[in-house]
Amino acid sequence: MKKWVFWHGFAMKTKKWFRRDTAAAWLFLAPSGAGFALFYLIPFAMGVLYSFMDSTIDGHFVGVDNYRELLASASFRKAASNTFYFTAVSVPVMIVLSLGLAMLLNKNVYFRKWFRTSYVLPLVVPVASIILIWQMLFDWNGSLNAWLTQFGLERVDWMKSDTARMVVIVVYLWKNIGYNVILFLAGLQQIPKDYYETAQVEGAGRLRQFGSITLVYLTSTMFFVVMMSIINSFKVFRETYLIAGDYPHDSIYMLQHYMNNMFASLDIQKLTAAATLMVGCILLLVMGLFALERRYRQFME
Repeated sequence: MKKWVFWHGFAMKTKKWFRRDTAAAWLFLAPSGAGFALFYLIPFAMGVLYSFMDSTIDGHFVGVDNYRELLASASFRKAASNTFYFTAVSVPVMIVLSLGLAMLLNKNVYFRKWFRTSYVLPLVVPVASIILIWQMLFDWNGSLNAWLTQFGLERVDWMKSDTARMVVIVVYLWKNIGYNVILFLAGLQQIPKDYYETAQVEGAGRLRQFGSITLVYLTSTMFFVVMMSIINSFKVFRETYLIAGDYPHDSIYMLQHYMNNMFASLDIQKLTAAATLMVGCILLLVMGLFALERRYRQFME
């Protein structure tokens, strides 16, 4: 009798738990969570573990020796500095251009429908096919150099000089600006127009309206766009690799190139240490952005 009462009570509690929205949400999230853990979380945890060992097979714990060797590597320092420079330059340019285009498209301007179609195209066109166009454009015998010679200017070796850095920035902007424009445009359309009309009646200029209304109500959107732009700047390896190959010019030798070369040479310790450092840097940047957004909200309140 006691066993029956126990199991009956357990069944009733379980039934009530399954009826809750939380239980339903966890059941729907379980397949995605299992896939994320299997293909992302567990491999990353194993990579962090390997970065503190001298071998992946019967390895021994060596502390931070792999990290010391990594930081002493000239190629790693070059890759890290190039990646930092690329992010520091491309992300602010991306934010300014995408916000400007979104504010332009939010108004009734001529060719607005054509512009909306053009900035969505990079999101749907495969990168591998578009890279062929970029190669034909920036090659030594490409279209851009042909136009320069017609105007009496000297040819530029775009991908084998310091100009390669500008080429990669242009490709990054072209590929990601459409996504940011969509986000900013959605944020701008959520701002009530009455606020701008009231500000005009009170004598506020366009610059004052932009700082006191637009930027304030775009805080959440701006935070998300900056965060995604930083993450995407660390993912520029695919385009750079397809344009310039395994060992590009020194100015565009990124962290992803370094890790790809370490993987090709089966130097797993340096690969995992570099990946862990890169994830740590991204985490610090994201946490800094969270803190900055929190302070800005408190200041505005």
